[in-house]
Order: sequence, then C-alpha cells, then structure tokens
Amino acid sequence: MAKQNVSEQFVDILVRAGVKRLYGVVGDSLNPVVDAIRRNAAIEWIQVRHEETAAFAAGAEAQITGALAACAGSCGPGNLHLINGLYDAHRSMAPVLALASHIPSSEIGLGYFQETHPELLFQECSHYNEMISNPQQMPRLLQTAIQHAIGRGGVSVVSMPGDIASQPAPEKSIEHALVTSRPTVRPGDAEIEKLCRMVDEAKRVTLFCGSGTAGAHAEVMDFAERVKAPVGHALRGKEWIQYDNPYDVGMSGLLGYGAAYEATHECDLLILLGTDFPYNAFLPTDVKIVQVDVRPENLGRRSKLDLAVWGDVRETLRCLTPRVKAKTDRKFLDRMLKKHADALEGVVKAYTRKVEKHIPIHPEYVASVLDDIADDDAVFTVDTGMCNVWAARYLSPNGKRRVIGSFSHGSMANALPQAIGAQFVDRNRQVVSMSGDGGFTMLMGDFLTLVQYDLPVKVVLFNNSALSMVELEMLVAGLPSFGTTNKNPDFAAIARAAGAYGVRVEKPKQLEGALKDAFKQKGPALVDVVTDPNALSIPPKISAEMVTGFALSASKIVLDGGVGRMLQMARSNLRNVPRP
Repeated sequence: MAKQNVSEQFVDILVRAGVKRLYGVVGDSLNPVVDAIRRNAAIEWIQVRHEETAAFAAGAEAQITGALAACAGSCGPGNLHLINGLYDAHRSMAPVLALASHIPSSEIGLGYFQETHPELLFQECSHYNEMISNPQQMPRLLQTAIQHAIGRGGVSVVSMPGDIASQPAPEKSIEHALVTSRPTVRPGDAEIEKLCRMVDEAKRVTLFCGSGTAGAHAEVMDFAERVKAPVGHALRGKEWIQYDNPYDVGMSGLLGYGAAYEATHECDLLILLGTDFPYNAFLPTDVKIVQVDVRPENLGRRSKLDLAVWGDVRETLRCLTPRVKAKTDRKFLDRMLKKHADALEGVVKAYTRKVEKHIPIHPEYVASVLDDIADDDAVFTVDTGMCNVWAARYLSPNGKRRVIGSFSHGSMANALPQAIGAQFVDRNRQVVSMSGDGGFTMLMGDFLTLVQYDLPVKVVLFNNSALSMVELEMLVAGLPSFGTTNKNPDFAAIARAAGAYGVRVEKPKQLEGALKDAFKQKGPALVDVVTDPNALSIPPKISAEMVTGFALSASKIVLDGGVGRMLQMARSNLRNVPRP
C-alpha cells in the first residue's frame, strides 16, 4: 500500500470527523488537498465562484446538521475571501473547519507572491488558528482544530503551505477517537437553588429566549406554565420558541412586535434563556435579571445580572421546574397576552387592504404569500436588511421549518450562499433564499453554482432597487438618503440566460401563481419580484439620539407593518385566557 501524504491524511481525518464536502475554489497551494479529495469517494469537492460563498455555505450546513462542515481557500487572496463567512459562522456558533492554504514554507516572511499571515488574519473569528509547518504536526494539530470547532461551537482555521501538503505523512502517527458532538452542561446545585428562590419570590416573571433554547421548547413551555410567565424572543430564538406557544408575547428589538418590550420591563424578574441579545437599549435596568447560557463569556456582557447561571437551557430548566413553587396568579401573563394581541391588531391592517391593487408590490405581501405556500419543513435563508424584517414578521415557525441568516454578524449577501449549503444537506428539502437585490448582486456569481450542481434552491428576490435598511438608518439619523439606489437589470432574464428558471413579477395578482410555478421546478429557480421601496411607514417621532446601530430606545418606535399568522396565534391564546 502506497504511503499517504499529508493531504491524503488531512482528508481522511475530515471524513472520520463526519465532513461530507469541502466548499472552495481550487488553486496552486490548495491543489494537493483537492486532488486527495478527487481520489476519496467519501467526501465531495464543491466548487463555488467565490470563497466567501464557501464559508457561508459551510456555516449554513453546520447550522442545519449540527455537525462539522468545512471550507477552503488557496494562499493569500483565496483564503482572505473566506473571512466574512467565517466571522458569520463563528458568531453563529456553527462548527466549521477552514483550511487556509499557504505559500511555500521556505518563502514565509520574505514578501513572496500572495503572501499573507493567516495565523494573524483569522485570530478574531476562530477558537483555534494554527499553521502546519512540519508534517510531524499531523494528525494531532488537525484533530485539535476539529475538537475546538465542535466542542466550543465555532470556527477553527488550519493553515498549511502547499509544499507541506505534498510531503509524506509521518509514520506511526497517533489518530485518536475524535469528539463529534457536544455534551450538555448542568449548572451547580447552588445556582439552581438561588434561581429557585428568586423565582419563588417574584410575583411577575418574564422569559426572553434566544437560539440557546434550541431543543428546549417543551422545557420552556413547562416552566412558563408553572410560573405563569409571558415568553418573548430575539430574532434567532424565533424558530425555536414561537410555535405552539400559548405564552408568546412576540419579539423585542428594532424588528420587534407585540408586547415583548412591555413584558420584559413590567416584570420583577426577567430570565434570559440562551440569548446574547446585543441591543441593551431594549433591556430593562430596574428589574432583577437572571441569565442562563452555555457560554460563560456571554453572561452579563449586555446587562447587569443579579444571577449568572452557566448551563444548557434544557438541563437548567429540567433541574429548576420541579423545584419552584407553582404560581396561580395569571394577572400579569393575561395582561401581557392582551397587550400583545392588541398590538398586532393595530399593525396588521396596514398591508392587508387592497394589496392586490398595490403596484409596486408590498414586500410584506410577498412574505405573507411565501409563508402560506412554502413547505412545512422548508429552510429559509434570509438576507440582512429589510428581508430580516419580513422574515421576522411573516415567516411562521412550526418546529420543522428553519430560518437561517446573518443574525449575529449582520453581513450582506448571506442568503444565496447559505441556501447552497442548506440544499446540499438534502436535495429533497425545499430551500428558499429570501434575497434583497443589494445582497443578491453582491455574490450573484454563485447563482451559477446552483446551475452547475442543479441545486433546486428557489431564490425569491425582493427587488426594490434600493438599500432600504440603510435608507431607514439615514432617515432616522436625520440624513438624506444617498448612495442607496441600484440600477437593476431584469434578474429573471439573467437567470434564464444562466440556464435556470426565471420569472419576473410586477403585479400582485401574478405573485402566488409565479411562486407556485417556481416551486414546482426540479432545478434552481428565481422569482424577481418588483417591490415597493417606500413600503415602510415610519412613526413621526424619531430622533437621531434614539438610534445606535439597530437599537432603539423604546419598543413603541417600531416600523409599521403586518405580522402574518402571528395575529391568529395571539387571538387564539387570548381565547384560552380563563374568564372570571
């Protein structure tokens, strides 16, 4: 049997760690690894048009599967292109291994062609970032990188010069059993007892949930019922906690709706569950706050805590719920449920009247129709900007759907690349990219990746020829909009020219039929929907001082607009409120 080289050993270890594919762009220093993949039937090389797409795709795959995913870039500019997608994966706690191939080892530090220093460049967006400068570091260094990515939840970067990749692998190297899943973390008994006392002493408890509640829906509902707590959520918590939730009071933040803000401010104990919600302008300063998080570094960095609990949300609640005294007073909960329903009643009408006659089409209407006709287990990938608004307010979670976006990193152009990664996981599952025209055109070249691999991703393009979220930020800051308009082509024609299905929609009556026809296509499809750039109705009293990034100082400063089927849920929850 021929002796392995370092590249072959590298690829074999990825396969042992469960990696199914490696996203990237081939080139020079990366060629030995790509050739090793060519000769290994257990892993697939996915050729994208831009390395940023590779990193976003790997991050999305990892978020869908919960398993390690991988991407790669050639030396210098090639791996530099990975960095934005890696930042997003890292901040989303997606386990991703990135290979940053490097210039010849003998030339490092001498200003060689395409020379960069990956071990410095990726430091901030990784848990582990090291270079294989000698074959004897294999396989230990790669195994360590894998275990950092999986165990800590995030990115590991391994840089490797092309000449090292071609050298013989070390003899009698130790390949130990790899860690491929994360354990649960249970808080100590002392913390559980302190939290139990605080819950028992509080008259009004509110829960605010983030993505750390994934897998803990039943436990959150049981606890909310026991202590009669309204349940709000951040955007990343929406898909995990909003469905089948009789205690739902909506979402807080700029994109928020309902009574989440009031519920978090009018309680006397706020429990933050698995959320690193960044907008402290929406968090109260005069109530007791407890935070439960599996990452101890997240505890207390957004608000002053009265108790910090290091632990997995599900395990924490399993320990806590049986110990707390059941509350019988529902007054606070019922008042928040009524406020929530009333708030939704007030805004939902804005885009439900005569929508079939409104040209350009209301983007809210597009999102609402999309929500109605998409599959029950669809994966939605959502561009940053106004598509976040429509997803937050119109997509209805049900425990089977997934909603993925750049919700922590906030990058443009994420939706299409993430859809690529999500679709490779399962070609039979419906994947819908909710793309804005600004984000789509930034990485539009990778629409060709859909065509090349015949990936059945459906791109629904909200085309208003503007960077609308930026225009909103300028307006609120008292600035005239400038540099925010796009001169766009007929994107459907571009899709057809590329060999995909494409249709352009300019009238509301055409929309539902166009979406259904696109969804029936076996391959990739693009629906170019011309939407109204002036769809948002801004409240009259907004000052620049109220805004810092995406944060506003009060929940009442919220964009007008409907909230889809959430109103129906709120009405249903109100009907369940006991009557005297």
